[in-house]
Amino acid sequence: MGIVKISDALHEELRKSSSVMCRSINAQAEFWMKVGMLAEANPTVPFTEIMAQQLKNAEVQEPTIDAA
Repeated sequence: MGIVKISDALHEELRKSSSVMCRSINAQAEFWMKVGMLAEANPTVPFTEIMAQQLKNAEVQEPTIDAA
């Protein structure tokens, strides 16, 4: 495990977003880094598809929206 130095402004954004997403600050930073790495490695794949693939890889059943 290492230490990553980030700006105070980015840390504040992490803090705010982690509270909304119900994650620790470290978990939010790790999430952003992982998604960022996947996005850089797959620049033509939209965020929603990256997340759908990650959910599939974790064997999470995606909920469906029933038509009215």
